[in-house]
Amino acid sequence: MRAVRWHGKLDVRVDTVPDPEIVNPRDAIIKVTSTAICGSDLHLYDAVIPTMQKGDILGHEFMGEVVDVGSAHKEKLNGHGLKVGQRVVIPFTIACGSCFFCEKQLWSCCDNSNPADNQDIPDALMGHSPSGLFGYSHMTGGYAGGQAEYVRVPFADTGAFAVPDHLEDEQVLFLTDIFPTGYMAAENCAIEKGDTVAIWGAGPVGQFAIRSAFLLGAERVIAIDHNPARLRLAAGAGADTLNFEEVDVLDALAETTAGRGPDSCMDAVGMEAHGVAIDNVADLAKQKMGIAFDRPHVLRQAIIACRKGGHVSVPGVYGGVIDNFPMGAVVNKGLTIKSGQTHVHRYLKPLLDHIEAGRIDPRVVITHRLPLDAAPMAYDQFKNNQDEFRKVVLKP
Repeated sequence: MRAVRWHGKLDVRVDTVPDPEIVNPRDAIIKVTSTAICGSDLHLYDAVIPTMQKGDILGHEFMGEVVDVGSAHKEKLNGHGLKVGQRVVIPFTIACGSCFFCEKQLWSCCDNSNPADNQDIPDALMGHSPSGLFGYSHMTGGYAGGQAEYVRVPFADTGAFAVPDHLEDEQVLFLTDIFPTGYMAAENCAIEKGDTVAIWGAGPVGQFAIRSAFLLGAERVIAIDHNPARLRLAAGAGADTLNFEEVDVLDALAETTAGRGPDSCMDAVGMEAHGVAIDNVADLAKQKMGIAFDRPHVLRQAIIACRKGGHVSVPGVYGGVIDNFPMGAVVNKGLTIKSGQTHVHRYLKPLLDHIEAGRIDPRVVITHRLPLDAAPMAYDQFKNNQDEFRKVVLKP
């Protein structure tokens, strides 16, 4: 089969590799019909996530058709047994369905999906290992990703989610990650009717967070970015917009909220924040010298901007230790910070209902539909030309 593989920093290639096989009774093999490049894939492309190995297959947003199942598939999937021929979306977080955390619906904290021999680094960095993830380094399991013609899905009886035939791939593809990620990020803001929510980052996750915040009762959403096309898309969803290259974000937020600050602030950017602020320049230098992992400029701004007693939501990906964290502001303003890899399984059915009811059309974020062989070009353009390449869907 053909698959998109990582060969080093800024080097992805489409190679021919062996087809996946069933290795566990709970496995399924999926023929991929649609897959996408996620913003967090750029952290792999930039080689800032550790434990990537040459030849790793990328991709954690994918869906397709079941072509083979393991012997244990007698469990129920949406009320029916998992069968060959079913059309399914696959959460990017891999979950066993029966451990302490899965039973609490904390699916991305699953204890059993990240093999023990992969946990040394996450244990050292984070205290405990998160769940396994598709196509996202060996510290999260080393699982082959879905930017390929076929993929093996472990714990498929828990993860594979059947979708109705009357919906197009592109209406349901983003249930795998970015739609639930944006929704959970908005949910973590504990939005009350009439709230103002500020969102740093108007990429695909930010776009779903904007729409989700309105669904959850926000009166006003302020989108912060520098990309004109992203800001236009945010404005089209009803958000006010701030271009951080044109205004002082903290001053603008204070002014537009009568000095109080937004009720909730969201960092939908994560570990590779851009900008020429002094702290961000220092972060970049530390990162290049190997002193620090991440560039948390946006997280610092969100904490400083948020009103007293407010909520800071962090869907942006972080990989390690950050420097100069404004803990004094967190404590003295009484802020609540909520984060986490998305518990995708929890949101599949309710968000599918939103799609079927027409309350959110996920296709709005797509800019390009390309064949799998175009992946190297798409990665380069996604990194360097984000005004045009905002969300790429690949068709194997």
